[in-house]
Amino acid sequence: MAVTGRRGTTRGRQARAGALAAVGALLALAACGSPTATPAPTVTNRAEVAADKQAVPAPEVPPTWPLTGVPGAPDPRPAIAVKIENTSAARPQSGLENADVVWETVVEFEVSRFVAVYHSQAPEEIGPIRSVRPMDPLIVAPLHGLLAYSGGQAGILDLVAQSGVQEVSHDGGAPGMYRVRGRSAPHNVYGSLSTWWGIAEPGRTAPGEQFAFARSADRAAAVTAGTPAATLDFRLSGQAHPVWSWDAASGTWLRSEGSQPATAASGARLSAVNVVSITAPHPPTSYGAQGGAAVPTYELVGSGDAVVATGGRTVVARWQKDAQDQPMRLFLPDGSDATLAPGNTWVELVPAGSGTLTVS
Repeated sequence: MAVTGRRGTTRGRQARAGALAAVGALLALAACGSPTATPAPTVTNRAEVAADKQAVPAPEVPPTWPLTGVPGAPDPRPAIAVKIENTSAARPQSGLENADVVWETVVEFEVSRFVAVYHSQAPEEIGPIRSVRPMDPLIVAPLHGLLAYSGGQAGILDLVAQSGVQEVSHDGGAPGMYRVRGRSAPHNVYGSLSTWWGIAEPGRTAPGEQFAFARSADRAAAVTAGTPAATLDFRLSGQAHPVWSWDAASGTWLRSEGSQPATAASGARLSAVNVVSITAPHPPTSYGAQGGAAVPTYELVGSGDAVVATGGRTVVARWQKDAQDQPMRLFLPDGSDATLAPGNTWVELVPAGSGTLTVS
């Protein structure tokens, strides 16, 4: 019995040792087969990412005056375009130095007249004011504002009426127009912008941007992509010879009538931050002037050659106007906007085939 008991005890011990060995082997195998522990992957919540992006505020773009690109709080008042004479009897004119945009056109007898557009500034007196011409509706219709003039032929007045602008006519008895002493008729009709803004029809509000503006002068198209220029010598006709000279001190182009400096009645030199040359057909119309001279117009719906001058540099561009009531746009050869520098602009309408621009 004693022998039998010892054998049983021995077998039990051997069984327990085998079990423990098996368990150890299993643990060893488990340890060898387990990879090194790694952090749990980060789960990205797309909704949270989108919310974070939305939470980042967009950069604030300061408001600008639509006709100059100059920073400011634009007045909701409409733009007012005024027909201003440019003969020797009319100079020096009043208020030209305060216009946002001035368009120079050639009319009958090869003299030039201005369409001066006011919105950001309000000089007390404008003049001398003269009659409308067939190209005026093409220039002012995109502004959807007011057009002030002294009078005009019946057929041309019909064109103005069809353009959708509010007419302010001296011959029509509009308020705010008067004749001044010291000048003989017809060079003595002047007017008041404040009076005309006071009679603006309901719904006449601030104009849209007419040209594309860079945020600063150093980003303007001519500055970044153009070539240096000191003088812009225009020959619009036998009687119209405007010359613009770059003045680095003021950062503007200074205007001359031929060789004579052009000044306003205030004594200020006429100047422009941007000078834009637009070449367009300049055909005669069926409207006649004194002595049977034909009244010309410009074909401004379409496209053509342009030159943009800013910052003492010029760049070749193209102009495009899709309809009478659409603004004229300027494009570089690559199709991008030919942006202007913030400030006032003079547009020289060069008759195709007869007018010239020499840049030096």
